[in-house]
Amino acid sequence: MRKSALLICFLISVFASAQITHRRTLSMLGSPFEMTVVAKDIPQADSYIDMAVAETSRLENLISDWIPTTPISEVNKNAGIKPIKVPQEVFDLVQRAIKISELTSGAFDISYASMDKIWKFDGSMTHMPTAEEIKNSVSKVGYQNIILNSKNNTVFLKNEGMKLGLGGIGQGFIADKIKAMLVEKGVVAGIVNISGDINTWGKQLDGSQWKVGIKNPLNRDKIFATFPLEDSSVETSGSYEKYVTFNGKRYSHIIDTRTGYPAAGIISVSVFAKSTELADALATGIFVLGVDVGLDLVNQLPGIGCIYVEDNGKISASKNIDLKKYKNE
Repeated sequence: MRKSALLICFLISVFASAQITHRRTLSMLGSPFEMTVVAKDIPQADSYIDMAVAETSRLENLISDWIPTTPISEVNKNAGIKPIKVPQEVFDLVQRAIKISELTSGAFDISYASMDKIWKFDGSMTHMPTAEEIKNSVSKVGYQNIILNSKNNTVFLKNEGMKLGLGGIGQGFIADKIKAMLVEKGVVAGIVNISGDINTWGKQLDGSQWKVGIKNPLNRDKIFATFPLEDSSVETSGSYEKYVTFNGKRYSHIIDTRTGYPAAGIISVSVFAKSTELADALATGIFVLGVDVGLDLVNQLPGIGCIYVEDNGKISASKNIDLKKYKNE
């Protein structure tokens, strides 16, 4: 269910100014992590980015299911045993994740971590799993079995063997938290880019909007459209790097946890929203739902836009995105 990094590039204008645009690239959360801030000078910019790094580490130690001491890991250890009291930030995030599961009819589901890993995307698979193996692989998955108690701030996984994984929403959550913190500290403009989960605010030094170029996975050397971003987010889920092919059919690494079968027919989905967290989760959800159902859903959500790229090269967009207006010639 985890996605590949977004195929984008930022087009940043740099002009002489009393302020500077400073960017730092590093690795965090097991992914590429890039911060861009506008500040009065490099020392101030570096101090802001240091704050962002510290906030990322703090949040990772709340929501990671890989670190054994986090609240989420404690919830997983006690699946089928007892509810676990968690910090408010964690409780609220799980609660919002469940709402997105309901919105997408379970196409997005943080209990995907309960799934047996029968699909391999490292080149080692030589045959399709059996229908029974596929069915059994998702038997413990089901957001309906995540029991929340808002009075006690507890999370309880009803069935033994259940696990939560916040990989499909956590990076977007962290990007939003970093932005909110830096805005509160007085940072007038910047970009948070966590492996393609991108949130922007403010404008470039010349007063223009930040711009994001989206690449077609079938031709990654070419940007097919450039979009302005102002106080908004974009995220892409893609299967252009991890997939298997059986009998001429391409199966992505993004699994529909309702059925156990990989999503097919789509290479990437880009979602635009005010919240990176929402864009992050919806990108996975509408990838699984497919073009027709996904577009229908997004077209009902105010302020949300999306672009699909299918494996036959067809590009489709939600009704609020005019591809002709932003398409590169």
